[in-house]
Amino acid sequence: MDGERYKKLVILHSNDLHGNFLAEEIDGELIGGVSRLSGYVQKVRDEEQNVIYCISGDMLQGSLIDSEYKGLSTIEIMNMLGPDVASLGNHETDYGLTHLLFLERCARFPIVNANIFIKNPLTRLFQPHIFIEKNDMCIMFIGIITEEVMHGIKSDSLVSSLIDVNEAAREIGHICDAYCSVDVDFTVLLTHIGFEEDKKLAALLDPAWGVDVIIGGHSHTLLEKPEEVNGILIVQVNYGTDRIGRFDIMVDTELNSVHEYEWKMVTLKGSEYPHDEIMEAVVQGYKQQTDMKFNRILCRLPHEFTHPDRYMETSLGNLIADAFKACLETDIILCGSGSIRVQALGPVMTLGTLMQAVPFHDKMYKVTVTGQQLKSMMRYILREETFTEEHTEFFQISRGLEITWSREKQEFLRFSWLGEPVEDTREFSAAFHGYHRNNFITSFGLPYEEILKNTRETVVASDAQDLLIEFFTDNKPDAGGIDGRLTVLV
Repeated sequence: MDGERYKKLVILHSNDLHGNFLAEEIDGELIGGVSRLSGYVQKVRDEEQNVIYCISGDMLQGSLIDSEYKGLSTIEIMNMLGPDVASLGNHETDYGLTHLLFLERCARFPIVNANIFIKNPLTRLFQPHIFIEKNDMCIMFIGIITEEVMHGIKSDSLVSSLIDVNEAAREIGHICDAYCSVDVDFTVLLTHIGFEEDKKLAALLDPAWGVDVIIGGHSHTLLEKPEEVNGILIVQVNYGTDRIGRFDIMVDTELNSVHEYEWKMVTLKGSEYPHDEIMEAVVQGYKQQTDMKFNRILCRLPHEFTHPDRYMETSLGNLIADAFKACLETDIILCGSGSIRVQALGPVMTLGTLMQAVPFHDKMYKVTVTGQQLKSMMRYILREETFTEEHTEFFQISRGLEITWSREKQEFLRFSWLGEPVEDTREFSAAFHGYHRNNFITSFGLPYEEILKNTRETVVASDAQDLLIEFFTDNKPDAGGIDGRLTVLV
């Protein structure tokens, strides 16, 4: 093989770390943790000559350590982990765009994003791409996200993003064309739009632009092998620090393309891989500080409440939805399943375990909906796409509403309120998170303006998490469980 033409490149990649810094015990063995991730990355860097480690978005949000320090702890830990490049995910804006820009200044690694910009004057907020030199190879990384997942900036009238993959494809083309005179040997897109959208994006890219690999995130997809679309390899590795992706690629530097490759997903088991002692000390220091604050017991639940699947009624979903209903004195709570971030809670509920279960500081809004609108919203939530495609919205509902949906017939077999069929003209008060208010049509399938024709909206809570903390401090829930309020029949 021509050694000058074909050169080896190793790309390690993570996505959706979500502040997941601690190892977890599975079947008696410690798995993952950022210290073990750091140890593996360093091991590969010691063994191989041309190594690049990259992260495809959502470094922030999802742990007490991250939320307590509003991402500053995460940036310090990421600085120690030392990625060569990272891109933005939707949760990077959870603490506000201004805070994100502050965190970016604290980062000692490049963060690329081609498409978050100030509208007037048109100004990118981040560097759109970066060139990394390895063994006389020029590798370009471009960061891409779309407005469809950038919920955190939608309420900021001064800032915008690309709308969808069609606009993203055009932007990628502009960047690649601008550097056609540069001998770019390899091009990687660091996206955070979800696996299905990555495939759509790849199909839109002109082969002349030279994109070789898409390393994605957002949908937490677990793959056995890369997907190839339009000659472009697409990968991601679920979420957290339990796994890391590894590409061993022979780059054809004359054709500027993949000559051959091997890809694998590495599960970071404690018995197989070293861990970084210095990193572990830093993480444990943060953990000790947060434990002192968050080990306060709020209440003892009658049993463990679980949330094993976001696309079904769950006992923990019912518990949270009913708690919101009790606090807000509204008929119906529509609580996004994705806002519940653990699979089990209790029986002892501490401040920390509750905050891990529902980590988002979001407003709650209340409006009036008609029976007809409510049926339309639930029909959209229960559409077949919800059960066949990844990362769609699903909701936990509060006590009182009773729904049975037939996937086979695509119709409601039951839609009642307190045992009585819901009339189209009946009005209900309904509350939901600001996240869903800002993305109403993609959450519920109706324009928000149609709902506002019934009545004005009311902000009924400035911080949903604080509301739950106060509720469980002062109230002991009943046995609860799954009671069939939302039944989906195949």
